[in-house]
Amino acid sequence: MTQLWSGGERSATMGVRGTRTLPRTKAKRTMAWDFETDPEFQAELDWIDDFVREEIEPLDFVIKSPYDLSDPVRQEIIPPLQKQVQERGLWACHLGPELGGLGYGQVKLALMNEILGRAKCASTIFGCQAPDTGNSEILAHFGTDEQKKQFLEPLLANEIVSCYSMTEPQGGADPKVFTTSARLDGDEWVINGEKWFSSNARYASFLIVMVVTEPDNPPYQQQSMFLVPTDTPGVEIIRNVGLAYESEDEDHGSHAYVRYTDVRVPAENLLGPRGGGFVVAQTRLGGGRIHHAMRTSGRVQRIFDMMCERAISRTTQGELLSKKQMVQEMIADSWIEMEMFRLLVLRTAWKIDRYNDYKQVRKDISAVKAAMPGVYRNVASRALQIHGSLGASWEMPFGKEVIESFHMGLADGPTEVHKVQVARRVLDDYVPCDDLFPTGHLPRRQAAARAKYADVLERHLETL
Repeated sequence: MTQLWSGGERSATMGVRGTRTLPRTKAKRTMAWDFETDPEFQAELDWIDDFVREEIEPLDFVIKSPYDLSDPVRQEIIPPLQKQVQERGLWACHLGPELGGLGYGQVKLALMNEILGRAKCASTIFGCQAPDTGNSEILAHFGTDEQKKQFLEPLLANEIVSCYSMTEPQGGADPKVFTTSARLDGDEWVINGEKWFSSNARYASFLIVMVVTEPDNPPYQQQSMFLVPTDTPGVEIIRNVGLAYESEDEDHGSHAYVRYTDVRVPAENLLGPRGGGFVVAQTRLGGGRIHHAMRTSGRVQRIFDMMCERAISRTTQGELLSKKQMVQEMIADSWIEMEMFRLLVLRTAWKIDRYNDYKQVRKDISAVKAAMPGVYRNVASRALQIHGSLGASWEMPFGKEVIESFHMGLADGPTEVHKVQVARRVLDDYVPCDDLFPTGHLPRRQAAARAKYADVLERHLETL
């Protein structure tokens, strides 16, 4: 891939802690500003774009869930398409060669996911569907050889699907208030408690569950992560919950309310160290948030295309909607927000590739996550408005998209938490001013400037 950005953060200015340039040992020092894609990879993106449009987008109206391996329609259509992707060499590109992937960097993956975001089955057909991607990373890092053979290998082949079971009904995604616990009984761990919104549990062969094992430790060192086969005695799906636009009568809910009652798993099913669940969880989130953001970017672009088509097609009050200044404002605001968001995501992906350290890019990743639902919601709401009553009906997707935007603001941590993280890391770069007046106080700056150039001013005193 061509380089998108080069150099570090901005240099020191008043009140800033000095240069925030990231380690030069891991970064090229050449100057480069390039927003083009290498021709070879662009050819792959063009193929993906055509393939998604022609073969995958229609599946949104045919397949209920790409995760339901018991659906005969899904099983007849999706595996042959997956084979085409594999033959093209584009299967599970986020994985390293040791796991059968190409080990693409985050910029390449971002550009791919932007296209895949247009269709709900696309990620599955390209072997990069959540939460399986993140769960496979956990198993690859922390699973035993036997677990990798039993769970990781079939997961990577999409022969099974998985579930990440973390959120709890009484405290959401805040691990500091989790009550689901596990205690060691001989060579087994015994798990008790309840989890909420465990997506795809109804289809999963196994769950990765975060529970409290070390209650006396500091708050973020109390939790541990476990591999729990779904058919383990004591695992119970109380009910499957859907989003507001989904049909309860047709049982479309895919977010499970799960109860664990004396669930026994072998001691080796502990993934990572005791009390290390929070650290283990972070291994699955950084890159996943970038992929999710670019899929959202592709989804929003599709909504925007519908908005623009409507604006230049529909006539009211004697002229096209596109001639109305308030409609033009909606189009302009949407395009500007989309472009700013897309560039933020791509720059964050570039930083991850460049520095190979998610910790150094945490602020950027949180910023992406915080910005995503707002852009999504704004564009979907405007598209709905421009389509009028048709836009509010079930014959257009905008009501669903607006609700999904709120879902985006909750998944993988609520927007408010990510904004707090951004603010904290931004403020870490600054130092307080100990004087009565701030460093930007104009009289002070004027005095300093006059002192700096006193000799010059003295020589030209008569002309000033």
